[in-house]
Amino acid sequence: MTRTSTLHATPVLDDEFAFTRLTTDGPASAVSLSELLATPDVSAETWLFACPHDDDIVIGAGLWLMAAAQAGVDVHVLITTDGRMGYCTPAQRERIVEIRKDECLRSFEMLGVDASKVHMLGFPDCALSNFLGRRPASPGEPQIQGFTGLQNAFVSKLRELRPHRLLMPSPADYHPDHQVVYNEMQISLFHAAGLIWPELGEPADVPELYQLAVYCDFPATPNLQIRASEACFSRNIAAIAAYASQLQTHMLVQHIPNSCPHVSILQVSYRFSTPKHSLP
Repeated sequence: MTRTSTLHATPVLDDEFAFTRLTTDGPASAVSLSELLATPDVSAETWLFACPHDDDIVIGAGLWLMAAAQAGVDVHVLITTDGRMGYCTPAQRERIVEIRKDECLRSFEMLGVDASKVHMLGFPDCALSNFLGRRPASPGEPQIQGFTGLQNAFVSKLRELRPHRLLMPSPADYHPDHQVVYNEMQISLFHAAGLIWPELGEPADVPELYQLAVYCDFPATPNLQIRASEACFSRNIAAIAAYASQLQTHMLVQHIPNSCPHVSILQVSYRFSTPKHSLP
């Protein structure tokens, strides 16, 4: 959860949220998500917050999720792993998956997202390298239409939810699961927009793509920032604290200064290949 950037803090004009976009002419302020994103009505959109672990979004983009939900956006959360390796005491080990699920649903409810909008794929935590791509599922593996693999699951959800915007942890993040999920989602965006694997649904348009920071800073200067009222920021901190089992997360939260209730994200381009036929 990075709290510093080259963006200037924008006063919170409506006691809830204010926004800033970094342009070629400098920071530009906005008082609503619709104004920030230059869209007529953000409430007509679907946003997907995709992550490896259940607490990644509340740490890296909780304020964005909260603002989207309050603006009427159809907000969904896609959690890739089951969190089985997130135990911090011996007593947690056997029940950590169940514990984290309960904490997760309570946390997102605090931010305005109903449990029906939280999608848990159930891939084994810290073992995502075993589920690259797509292959026939073996007994006991997460499966959709008889196949398993991150690309199989991501394509299915992208076609089902058809998001206008996709927010997920940066590929520069330290955690290997974060890097795997980001990379597998990139090719899944390509697959979901095409005709491959028709049993997973109709092709879906590629959404606008945004990176968020969880354990590290951004690989490039972030270009969007949200600033929240103290009340909203406190709610975000409480939503992080809802993961009571995650003692390492609590250590991270202690380094978040309460005087800086703002979070930046990085909007990035997703372009299909357009090879040139001659050298310049």
